[in-house]
Amino acid sequence: MIGNDIVDLVLAKKESNWRRKGFLNKIFTPKEQLLISNGVNPEVMVWNLWSRKEAAYKIYNRETKIRAYIPLQLECYYGNENFGTVSCNGNMYFTQTVITDEFIHSIAVLKKEYLNAIKTLDYNDKISKTNGIPFIIDERTKNIKPVSISHHGRFWEGVTLFNQSINK
Repeated sequence: MIGNDIVDLVLAKKESNWRRKGFLNKIFTPKEQLLISNGVNPEVMVWNLWSRKEAAYKIYNRETKIRAYIPLQLECYYGNENFGTVSCNGNMYFTQTVITDEFIHSIAVLKKEYLNAIKTLDYNDKISKTNGIPFIIDERTKNIKPVSISHHGRFWEGVTLFNQSINK
């Protein structure tokens, strides 16, 4: 399984006041809040951690069929600005994050080795959905492959894994 999330930093800065009272307490654990307050750029750290949580949640939701707002049940373990893990109710997800001046994009996977099997999709790829969950059909093998789609502001990202299919 795979999940991804992208944050348009210009839009996030304009639309979200993450410094307002109570915001961090609603979304981030005490350990994560410490990472934010000690970070070189706290704002980038907020969106880095948020995008990791969102990417991991997409896998959690797909696996469990539980749809809920549970940011405090997702906890980031920060390896560095580009890699880490996220835990959620006993599940562990491996994350890879790209940070630019324009956006932060995180991808989460179930197994660390899947980070080497990520395929970026084109906006024009034929993506289907069942019950709101996206997938593609591999043209060569006809297997159903899980897809994760994320969009925010000016950015859209779709990802899948090279060699992973799901039973439908």
